[in-house]
Amino acid sequence: MSWIAVRGPETAWTCPDTFGGADGTTTQLQTRGSIVIETRIGADERPQTLLGYERRHPWTGRIAFQAVPGGGVVVILAQGEQLFHAVIPPENSARTETLRLTYSWDAPERWGRLAVERPETGSVRMIDTPAPPPLMAEDLYTIIHRPELCDCDPDVIFCAVSDQIEPVGPMPSITESMPVETPRGPVRAGALRSGDVVRTVNHGPQRILAVVRRHVPAIGSFRPVTLRAPYLGLTRDIRVAPGQRLVIGGPDVEYIFGRETVLIPADALAHGFTGTVSETRDFVTYLQFVVPRHDALIVSGAGLESLYLGRLRRDRTALSASLLCDHDPAQLPEHVRAGYQTLGPFEAATLAQTRAA
Repeated sequence: MSWIAVRGPETAWTCPDTFGGADGTTTQLQTRGSIVIETRIGADERPQTLLGYERRHPWTGRIAFQAVPGGGVVVILAQGEQLFHAVIPPENSARTETLRLTYSWDAPERWGRLAVERPETGSVRMIDTPAPPPLMAEDLYTIIHRPELCDCDPDVIFCAVSDQIEPVGPMPSITESMPVETPRGPVRAGALRSGDVVRTVNHGPQRILAVVRRHVPAIGSFRPVTLRAPYLGLTRDIRVAPGQRLVIGGPDVEYIFGRETVLIPADALAHGFTGTVSETRDFVTYLQFVVPRHDALIVSGAGLESLYLGRLRRDRTALSASLLCDHDPAQLPEHVRAGYQTLGPFEAATLAQTRAA
């Protein structure tokens, strides 16, 4: 099992196998798992209560997640007289619109991790926490189904609970049905394995070193975007994660932007004739490929960035927290990302309209 609860603007779901009856009443302890919270960061950079809940029976307890200006987060958990506290301090960095917090705990192992990600930039900061307490399953049920008993900032996009230690770091971003070009023709992405060869835009055929997959709630920065053909070279509609970037080049790109090649995040194309946000409210499985030289895969006629690792293999802490934790660092590549300009929604729409004219 993995995800056991999700709450968003139009979603309030809990797994009946975990939470029992219709009212969620249970004395079960959740001794291991992860809470993932995603929020928008307001222009005023004010503190936010991402989640706050207090309980009085059968013993007093408190759950509090707070975000502070600059991308800092604070977690406070109380169980009776036991108090748990963890902090990631603010940082001076470029402002982003979205912040994703992942708190993971394994009470029997006396281990916990708090991580903050900025999905737009891919940056991750994390700390190991003091020995964390288990959480009450009934509290988690209340947080999902009884929001009137909780404090939650209106800018919070979603809160999700998993019974597993959820990864942070580089994330997959294409769906399994996408046709990926190989030397033997297009192959369904879900059928490709390590050792297979794919075609890339700048470096020709490359062998797949690793395939990463992740099953996530289809909400927030995980909610799929459908990009429509024939715009931007697509030969058929494709469904990708909002952060998946298209690599676009050509004379019109150089004429409009003064660059040979630009990047367009899928979510910049999701609110017009070029694409839409998918209507699914369930879960989605994404995958991506690690190739020796970071490049664009050819998918349905368009160039889609492969998984970018940077120097992940040199950071044992970050590697152990990622989807590639089981891979030998010596077998992973180091990637250099070309300094392409990333287009915003208006620029992306301008380019798409120019090509459609």
